[in-house]
Amino acid sequence: MWRQTKFIYSYARNNFFAIVFYTFLGMSQSLVSLGMSYISKDLVDEITGYTFDGTLIRNFVIMIGITMATSVISQITSYISAKISMKVSCEVSNDIFEKILVTDWESLTNYHTGDLLTRWGSDTGAISTGILSFIPNIFIYSFNFIIAFWVLIRNDWTFILFAFGSFPVSILLSKTLLTRMVRNNKRSAEMSAKLSGFNQETFSNIQTIKAFDLIKLYTDKLKKNQQEVIDMKLEFQRMSIWTSLLMTFVGLVVSNATYGWGIYRVWSGSISYGTMTLFLTQASNLTSSTKSLTSLVPSIISLTTSAGRLMDIIDMPREDYSNDDKVVEFMEKHRSEGVSLELKDVDYSYANGNLVFDGADIEVRPHEIVGLVGPSGEGKTTMLRLLLSLMKTTGGTAEVVAGDGSYYDAERIPLTPSTRKLFSYVPQGNTMLSGTIAENMRNVKQDATDEEIIEALKAACAWDFVEKLPDGIESVIKERGGGFSEGQAQRLSIARSILRKSPILLLDEATSALDVATERRVLKNIMKDDYPRTCIVTTHRPTVLSACNRVYAIKDKKCVILSEEEIEKMSHDF
Repeated sequence: MWRQTKFIYSYARNNFFAIVFYTFLGMSQSLVSLGMSYISKDLVDEITGYTFDGTLIRNFVIMIGITMATSVISQITSYISAKISMKVSCEVSNDIFEKILVTDWESLTNYHTGDLLTRWGSDTGAISTGILSFIPNIFIYSFNFIIAFWVLIRNDWTFILFAFGSFPVSILLSKTLLTRMVRNNKRSAEMSAKLSGFNQETFSNIQTIKAFDLIKLYTDKLKKNQQEVIDMKLEFQRMSIWTSLLMTFVGLVVSNATYGWGIYRVWSGSISYGTMTLFLTQASNLTSSTKSLTSLVPSIISLTTSAGRLMDIIDMPREDYSNDDKVVEFMEKHRSEGVSLELKDVDYSYANGNLVFDGADIEVRPHEIVGLVGPSGEGKTTMLRLLLSLMKTTGGTAEVVAGDGSYYDAERIPLTPSTRKLFSYVPQGNTMLSGTIAENMRNVKQDATDEEIIEALKAACAWDFVEKLPDGIESVIKERGGGFSEGQAQRLSIARSILRKSPILLLDEATSALDVATERRVLKNIMKDDYPRTCIVTTHRPTVLSACNRVYAIKDKKCVILSEEEIEKMSHDF
């Protein structure tokens, strides 16, 4: 909890002055409330005839002024509260969002997308709310406690005994409930993540659910998940009810005992009616301040639980982008001649120990298309992820090399997350984002002109259908590429990668939904381009291989160059 508290403080200190001002306003309200209590005392004393100093009207006017001041301070506090809350919320969510994006990809895949969304949304919201509510309230409640304690002990210390009547019960209950609160908060967060993940996955795969007629199955699953959440919350609610009833009973005993003691003190002539109202008010403030301070225990538990869940993510290994400037300089320096890819004796194993590559070699030069084939699940996509540094090799060397690498002192840079600037990538499946075609294209090149976009669409054989759309490149693409066929979406993805003008292009089954003629045209256009592009294509379709300069096959965890006879045999067998 100490580490989690430090994590929370790291965000709180960025808003130090705003939080101090908010705390000051809260303390000001306490002082105004104290002033109101003294004015009320004087009014009661004058009305009951205890004093006759002629200040009734003055005190009444002061009371109205204090009431207005309280209202003004309350509104200012509310505004400041909203401002800080929004500012902190944006700051925390932006920071966590960025940290999630730069977290090691392989480590991140251990978490369900729904869980990540819950942590980024709910837990981030809890942090931003907690920074504003928890930290200032410690000081505000403590200040209220000190004021009430000072008034009571200065005038009649006997009221303190009654005010503290519920304190031992509060402490005992807090200690008893602490473990259960921690457990409940963790369970609640886990259930929220599970439910969010289920919903997100369901809506993402609604086509499959409909196709297999799984609507009833998934509706029942939702009901089951919801019932688990209900059972968990009701269990904690029952505990809260008994706790609340006990505290209410103790509070009634304490308040009535305090009231009775006040009446006795008035009857005995020790204090006036006005003083009694002052003491009752401050005794109530003392009790409520004590309860409020005690109630911060669940808040800090909830807050640190959320902090811990966020720390699980951001404590994971980060990707290394320290070579960004060097890579940009390298790309500009060698843009005209292109860059090569060289992998030598590369090893890679999954976290579970499953060996994928053992001494694999690949070389790809500018103006070349190199094919990568192999049985499904043998490592084609994994190889592309290694090239993109989404996964880290466990042995060997993986580098980008200036030009064709033929000269001895050719500049070399090892593959890291920074070298992704050199790549364009077309993964399997539909990867278009919601928005217009032009917006999707400009995601990879923000300053692209309409003419450049159309040129890229033509190279990918996508302009044939885009120009027929009523809005052309401003036509809207729905979520997950909706509104376009799989083949059209693939061509749009290829156009996007071509527009980026990266030295290296990776196509992962990127033409699988195209007919053979269109597939050949696309690959021919890519290589006909004067730009010195280095291209790797993974495919199951031997028809692509005839367009490749070389073909590597993944065999026995190595990458072996196929002969022309072997390629012809693959085409024949296919």
